Amino acid sequence: MLASCGVKKVSKETRILVSKMEQKHIQTFHEGLRLKTSGRSEEAIAKFEACLELRQDQDAVYYALSQLELERDQVEKAAEYIKKAAAIDPENTWYIQELAYMYFERSDYSNALVRFEQLLDIEPQNVDWLYGYAEVLVKSGRKKEAIQALNRMENRIGKFSQFALQRYDLYMKMKDEQSAEQELLRAKTNFPKDANVIAYLVDHYFKTKNTEKGVSMLKELVVADPDNGRAHLALADIYQQRGNMEKANEELKAAFRSISLDVKTKVNIMNSVRESSFKIDEVMYELLDILVTTHPNDALVFMTQGDYLLAAKDEAGALDAYRKSLELDPSDYAVWNQVLLMEYQEGEFDELYAHSKECKELFPTMPTVFLIHGVSSNQLKKYDEATESLSYGMELVGNDRALKAEFLGQLAEAQFGTKNIMEGIENYKKAIQLDAQSLLLKNNFAAALTEVGKSLDLAASLSKQTIEQSPENGLYHDTYGLILFKKGSFEKAKNSFERALELEKDDPYITEHLGDVYYKLGEEAAALLHWEKALEMGSENTVLDQKIKDKKYYEPID
Repeated sequence: MLASCGVKKVSKETRILVSKMEQKHIQTFHEGLRLKTSGRSEEAIAKFEACLELRQDQDAVYYALSQLELERDQVEKAAEYIKKAAAIDPENTWYIQELAYMYFERSDYSNALVRFEQLLDIEPQNVDWLYGYAEVLVKSGRKKEAIQALNRMENRIGKFSQFALQRYDLYMKMKDEQSAEQELLRAKTNFPKDANVIAYLVDHYFKTKNTEKGVSMLKELVVADPDNGRAHLALADIYQQRGNMEKANEELKAAFRSISLDVKTKVNIMNSVRESSFKIDEVMYELLDILVTTHPNDALVFMTQGDYLLAAKDEAGALDAYRKSLELDPSDYAVWNQVLLMEYQEGEFDELYAHSKECKELFPTMPTVFLIHGVSSNQLKKYDEATESLSYGMELVGNDRALKAEFLGQLAEAQFGTKNIMEGIENYKKAIQLDAQSLLLKNNFAAALTEVGKSLDLAASLSKQTIEQSPENGLYHDTYGLILFKKGSFEKAKNSFERALELEKDDPYITEHLGDVYYKLGEEAAALLHWEKALEMGSENTVLDQKIKDKKYYEPID
């Protein structure tokens, strides 16, 4: 019988009570962990403290509290909690390690040293702890003891290049360059193919002004580590300084092939190439090709390619590169702006319309995007859409008078397109009031009036102003010629068109206009010759074919 042997029987009710308390403790602990994970530190601390009220022998609770106090930079509290955790579980090296690193990070090296010594007493061959111990010795100014600690580590687990490099760093901190160099040379003997050791030697020799040995080590380094972009760059720089441009270019290209060298560094190097003695015409395109091949999914690469091709007058190639950049990263407004500008200059209005429409969605606060969309919409005769974009964008302009004038000018064009002539005239007048120096506005206003046959005297006055201020602009002479043509002054119109064509030799539309006036002057053969020439040049005038076929002048079709 158990009772007679002095064993106390535990009642069922008591066992249930203990079980419930244990469940409550576990539940509270897990609630604390959830709060801690979600960043609700104050609430988590309250939960863990509630855990301690239920049970004070739980090291995990103390550890959790130590982490929360560290987050609040309450180092002393954190240390006390970890000490309590360690007292409950003295064989748990994790708690001692946490204390050691906690003290180390807060420059309390004496306490850190005690903890690392305690750890090494438990596990003397632990490399991480021995290295931590050595680091504390270094921080404490005890560099020789740190070297001894590293030697101990090496004796225990064998030779590793890492130990040699750490000893090198210590010798350099002790300003013992000779011992430092010997340490690296021994490491190179022991680890002849270790690129990191060779890199240290390269750095050491250049630091100590031993250039020739440094160059020699660099050559060894690129053999041991062919993908070391920095090493190739260093060699390229040395060869350049020595005037060996062939070798310099080889190393520069090798650096660009290296995956280890980041894109931004390569781009910065390319930008510096322009100002260096490297021959851009021979090297630049190769570097660009390598850059694109090595980093085919980087938007910056294609933006850079676009910049260089644009500088080289390869507008088509540059535009393709910029578009590729936007495919990879559509968030760069500067690239968008460049694409839109180039599409406008190239007259690619279908692409300009589509891209500006997309750009409006990406950058809804940029007024120029709405202006460009208005321009492209006008060119495609989507006048209602142009009006909508221009009206909205104008509200974003602010106090920029010149930009607002551009908006009003394009809005006027849309209104002329929808036959709201009077509104268009008023907006053109407002635009010129805002920017009286804009010759483009005056020319476009004059052309719009001429097209609808309204206020030709005003159109002539505006056109004359543009010619007076910019006599070498052939398009302005062409506009004035059209006004004279509309007024029936064919001989004077011919003189204007001829002057325009002198300035814009390959313009198909000016050539066609000259043909028109020849027809009006009764010179039908000359008219036909100019019409055929305009067609060859690429005129897209819808009535030009009919003119040539019938050998007769027809008014332009709106």
